[in-house]
Amino acid sequence: MPSKPTLLAAGAILLWASLATLGALTRSLPPFFVVGISLTIGSLLALRRIRDWKVPLPTLLVGIYGLFGYHFLLFFAFRMAPALEANLLNYLWPLLIVMLTPLFRPGSRLGVRHIAGGTLGFIGAGLIVSGGSLALSQQYLPGYLLAMAAAVVWSTFSLALGRLPEFRGSAVGGFCLISGLLSLLCHALFETRAQPDAMQWAALLLLGLGPMGGAFFLWERALKHGDPRQIGSLSYITPLLSTLLLAISGQGRLNPLTLLAILLILGGALLGTLPGSRRPASQAA
Repeated sequence: MPSKPTLLAAGAILLWASLATLGALTRSLPPFFVVGISLTIGSLLALRRIRDWKVPLPTLLVGIYGLFGYHFLLFFAFRMAPALEANLLNYLWPLLIVMLTPLFRPGSRLGVRHIAGGTLGFIGAGLIVSGGSLALSQQYLPGYLLAMAAAVVWSTFSLALGRLPEFRGSAVGGFCLISGLLSLLCHALFETRAQPDAMQWAALLLLGLGPMGGAFFLWERALKHGDPRQIGSLSYITPLLSTLLLAISGQGRLNPLTLLAILLILGGALLGTLPGSRRPASQAA
């Protein structure tokens, strides 16, 4: 039976899978505006426990580093490189979580299953994101580097959660609020003024409650107490579910490579989360 942290991570992954579908409804809006409003709405989920938002400064900075730093780098990557290639490089973050675990969790070791599972997941995600067509060009190198930097930020932020002093999960609301306000500042500095319609405001509300809000609360608890090697392997299900939801909602189509990608991602997730791979984590604890 999956552990509670694994179930929490699965919940976050399910919410993130809806990001592309909901994001399609806000595609005409400036990205930093979407992130800023969504994160601000997400912070309201923990407003009734606002006293828990008071955390040590290093903890607060780690939260801002993860939520704001990741989105800042990713959206500038999309400005400077084709979205397809940038998004694929961004999906290095689950593999990095797996590979960097020993640096953040002393006593944890990488087995062949962890490495193989993470690699299979990345290949499967590559097929899902690229559709089997990928063309990296040197002219977009700055954008590629920013996308990889975003992957490094999210993976190291996720792993750092397990190293921070204990704090209540509702403190993530403070991370969301400050990161949301910083994103709105970026919107004011770098983007034209947004004018959402009623449908887009509804989509922003759902984004804030789900993939751009609620998911972060689940993710924090999962990485705080779970095995990053297992969760990293499981995370590659995100682009798979996202693609399936787009197809179901009529906003995307499946291609012949999807079945292969499904097999690779599910196979990688299975390898990375096999019960036999849990022993190092318990020893580390």
